[in-house]
Amino acid sequence: MVEDEPSTVEQYMTRDVATVSPDDTVEAVAQRIAESEDHSGFPVCNGRHVEGFVSARDLLLERDTEPIFKVMTTDLLVAHPEMDTNDAARVILRSGIRRLPVVDDAGNLVGIISNADVIRSQIERATPDKVDKLLQTLESIHDIDAHKKRRNVQLLELTPTQGTVYADELEGRRYELERGLAEPLVVVETPTDRLLADGHHRSKAASRLGIELMDAYVIVIDDPVELGMAETARQENLRSIEDVEAVDYAHHPLVETTQRLQDRQ
Repeated sequence: MVEDEPSTVEQYMTRDVATVSPDDTVEAVAQRIAESEDHSGFPVCNGRHVEGFVSARDLLLERDTEPIFKVMTTDLLVAHPEMDTNDAARVILRSGIRRLPVVDDAGNLVGIISNADVIRSQIERATPDKVDKLLQTLESIHDIDAHKKRRNVQLLELTPTQGTVYADELEGRRYELERGLAEPLVVVETPTDRLLADGHHRSKAASRLGIELMDAYVIVIDDPVELGMAETARQENLRSIEDVEAVDYAHHPLVETTQRLQDRQ
């Protein structure tokens, strides 16, 4: 098994960052925050150089005409593009902030990394172990050689290997997809099939959202082989994601467990 290299902030940060100027007024910045659904504060930059950070809290009780350089926070936490995402996660979680400006060696702003970006990095890093275990299992059972790739796949080209998903779980997957937090799918590709091995809830939710391409780890088997999951798909007449039924007469096991705990309390 090839061990994955540590991920860096540069891989997950947002490069297009909204900023404000030190000379902007409290009124102007407050208006931008009020009109935005995504921002509760902004990095304050003189050109590209980061001078500070201003949040909605910094603006409270200040005069509308006050310049931002007089009310901004200058003792701010920042990340470097080459910083390990684990270290960035510790800074974000321990400080309670939502976004961490990313600066280069000269102190210039090159991006911003959020708590959602950190969560996504941890989700994606956990997936390769799952893929490696499946790859090794397939090689062992079928006496074949296989390798993995990371690429986008067309949902329409995938054959599901699971006939039902939980309707309540689809809402959670929809939420993740809309915020870019979903794990990659796991697909097994043979000369004749592209089989969805893991990610049926994500795929079904994506289909309902009109998403056509999804990120996936693809286990590639070059030689013809008869896989058990392909036989399962044939027996259940599963040809596309549309054939997967969302059931609402049963809850996802995690939901059932949570409800039992609540009933006991």
